[in-house]
Amino acid sequence: MSAYKFNDPLGMYFVTFTVVEWVDVFTRDDYRLIVVDSLKHCQTEKGLIIHAWVLMSNHLHLIISRKEDGESLSDIVRDFKKFTSSKIIKSIKENTGESRKNWMLWIFESAGRKNSNNKSYQFWRQDNHAEQLVSNKFMDQKLDYIHNNPVEARLTDEPEHYLYSSAKCYAGQKGSLEISIIA
Repeated sequence: MSAYKFNDPLGMYFVTFTVVEWVDVFTRDDYRLIVVDSLKHCQTEKGLIIHAWVLMSNHLHLIISRKEDGESLSDIVRDFKKFTSSKIIKSIKENTGESRKNWMLWIFESAGRKNSNNKSYQFWRQDNHAEQLVSNKFMDQKLDYIHNNPVEARLTDEPEHYLYSSAKCYAGQKGSLEISIIA
């Protein structure tokens, strides 16, 4: 499956978006909020349905589908990655307090030069590892994987205590994003 292809247009998918060279960009709120705000935009304007998510320091896991009258998942993913890439690169460039600025921009520019699809910088890896969730067992496995990712990384003791995750919603609390809970 290519980077933006989904076999079942109305299916539910587990996807991972990874920063090139696993650069730990999302250790700063400025960059994390760009991702969260863009996901909100995709929900309200493009028909994205988020069932679960977690934003780690260098990657984003999601379980997603789309509304029947929404844009295709391929288009949503493409637009999300394109928008967040340019917005985060711009934010890095303008952030005078970013101690890693030159190093990160050098990595993103180097990755961009290696990819003919880019004009200058590449932020996200091309692939997204889309896996359609076709059984309850597989769905439960991916849901647990997403929510336990911050626990495994020793960022929190309990999944619902991690701010950039849907685990709060599954624990009956309000999270950073509206989600459609998997029953």
